[in-house]
Amino acid sequence: MNRRNFLKLAGGGIVLAAGSAGLFAATRTPDKALAPWGLIGSYDDPRKNALSHAILAPNPHNRQPWIVSLEGDDGLTLYFDTDKQLPHTDPFDRQLTIGLGCFLELMRMAANADGYDVAITLFPEGEDMAGLDNRPIATAAFTKGAVTRDPLFDHMLDRRSNKEPFDTGRTVSPDALARILTVARQTEIGGSIDSDDIAYWRQLTSAALTIEVETPHTYKESVDLMRIGKAEVNANPDGIDFSGALFEALALAGVMTREALLDPNSTGFQEGMKAVLANTETAMGHLWMVTPTNTRRDQIAAGADWLRVNLACTAEGLGFQPLSQALQEYPEMAEIYQETHQRLAPAGGTVQMLARIGYGPNVAVSPRWPIEAKIGTV
Repeated sequence: MNRRNFLKLAGGGIVLAAGSAGLFAATRTPDKALAPWGLIGSYDDPRKNALSHAILAPNPHNRQPWIVSLEGDDGLTLYFDTDKQLPHTDPFDRQLTIGLGCFLELMRMAANADGYDVAITLFPEGEDMAGLDNRPIATAAFTKGAVTRDPLFDHMLDRRSNKEPFDTGRTVSPDALARILTVARQTEIGGSIDSDDIAYWRQLTSAALTIEVETPHTYKESVDLMRIGKAEVNANPDGIDFSGALFEALALAGVMTREALLDPNSTGFQEGMKAVLANTETAMGHLWMVTPTNTRRDQIAAGADWLRVNLACTAEGLGFQPLSQALQEYPEMAEIYQETHQRLAPAGGTVQMLARIGYGPNVAVSPRWPIEAKIGTV
């Protein structure tokens, strides 16, 4: 078995990790990667039910960096899969830790909706800010309680990162933004739909994305994780999805190959750059998250609240796409990283996340599987 296809449950089987998927032409749907979707929440063990939801959590580059061990009848331990690190774009595992926070929050929400309380203990054996290792990220104990369904949980199946241009003719309402800014529980969420701010952040996030793509080692990290076409998605249902008839045709034509994508002079590279900049340049508002310090616990809390913000945008019918490039901690990004922090955290603290919002294709009626879909069955 390819270990990237599974969420390991050391104490009781495995949970298939279904692949990232967008809207596919019918004949090019990666059915093998999507098969586990039909079995979400269908287990007798409440821990497995919660985990079958948790692996839908957003995470950097769709790395799905989680390993879970079931402990006894009511406990589990979450570990970090050290094979899933992103050494060039996330050298300190900050973003991956945020993804683990998203996982824990969605697990908790699912358990609560199923009538279970979850007591989570973070980093019971300590942590290292230089990077994650084999020590536990968290332990969790499940106990029977009252059914408590968070309203945001109702939108988990529709949540996705919308990687398409937004409609610049549709503005985001102040009321919608105000509602979104209320859902965080542990961190400071900010946002703006002011036209001057939109122009500023469009320019900065476009510049940051250009730096990442034009820096060979950071861009290659992404290209290496691209899954082009049905066969690749089914074989490795993680990473960055490029499935569907169009992408497969481009690959067959030699336009969309890894070699072409890495060549700045190729049509594939140039058209790819136009496509990603079309996203940043059509943002109709921006959201961000700041924590006063930057501990591992801060990063877990950031993940929990970022999931909630994403779900809140889904509830409003808004498209949502994280724009993490400006917050990445490698030398080529240092100037933009500093500018972002001066703008959003002038008194100190760490800007943990940044995203664009707006209306666009596939927002009002989201696909059944999100871009970062990871769901499964034991």
